[in-house]
Amino acid sequence: MGRLFFIVLKLLLTLVILGAATWGAGLLLFRLSGTTATIAAIGFGIAALAGLVGIWTSDARLSLGFAMVFVGLLGWWSSLQPSHDRNWIPELARLPSVTREGEAITVSNLRDFRWRTEEDYDQRWETRRYNLAAVTGADAFLTYWSGETIAHLMISFTFSDSVPLTISIEVRREKGEDWSALAGFFRSYEMAYVAADERDIVGLRTHARREDARLFRLSASGTQARDLLVAYIADINDLAAKPRWYNTLTTNCTTVVYHLVGSVAPGWTFSLPLDPRVLLSGYLPGYLQQIGAIRQDIPLEELVRRARIGDHARTLSLDDPQFSAKIREGVPAGRP
Repeated sequence: MGRLFFIVLKLLLTLVILGAATWGAGLLLFRLSGTTATIAAIGFGIAALAGLVGIWTSDARLSLGFAMVFVGLLGWWSSLQPSHDRNWIPELARLPSVTREGEAITVSNLRDFRWRTEEDYDQRWETRRYNLAAVTGADAFLTYWSGETIAHLMISFTFSDSVPLTISIEVRREKGEDWSALAGFFRSYEMAYVAADERDIVGLRTHARREDARLFRLSASGTQARDLLVAYIADINDLAAKPRWYNTLTTNCTTVVYHLVGSVAPGWTFSLPLDPRVLLSGYLPGYLQQIGAIRQDIPLEELVRRARIGDHARTLSLDDPQFSAKIREGVPAGRP
């Protein structure tokens, strides 16, 4: 029995070292650059191999040596701090902030760009006022660019007395920096909120990028949508005051929204079970329908078909003040 215990223990430690080696090599490859990154990752892999040899030969020096290297790497990783002060791409150069006086909110650094292509656009940053008492509901935009598995989620709040306010959680990239889902695991990017007019943030995806955009009207009441917007406001201001890392798995466009909705969900008509579709965001419509957040009296396939607004949106001018109303034509309301 004792021998079996030590074999099982060595197998578990082997898995731990392999996991640590994978994570550490990834960190070094994505956080360092050029030849230095490659050499450091190879060196760390050799140290992990020595640690494995130490486990299976009972050479404590080798195992302890890898442990010390790994602890040192953890220390370096912990020292990496996010920043608001970098050379950001223009569309993410400013973070929104929101002030509130009673039911009146003022959104500063609201983005209202006019996109012709991703490289050709007019920059507009505005300050707009909204009335929380006029919130009528909330809608979810999902945009797809590479298959059905992953989509980008944006929440748009509708008002009885103004155009919608759309909020998006994005990777805050620097000029010349490319996006990598793998790099997003290793503190490579900061997180950004974008508060925008739909003609900007939806138009970027429908007109400039020509993505497959889908719009789902949520079943939240005006009061529930207002509560969610208030939760957004608090987090927007927290981020404006203190930078935060983006993480491909834990801090992204769906998981942050999931936690924000969870903070106000006790007053909603549906619960929020944790589900793989929260991470595999392309499948969110099925999850939303299951929990009652979108229409359940319409088959999902039909709901998705009617949610596809991309082709219709591209027939509209982004200067059209009725853009938001027109892209909702034919999209089922959130409640029967």
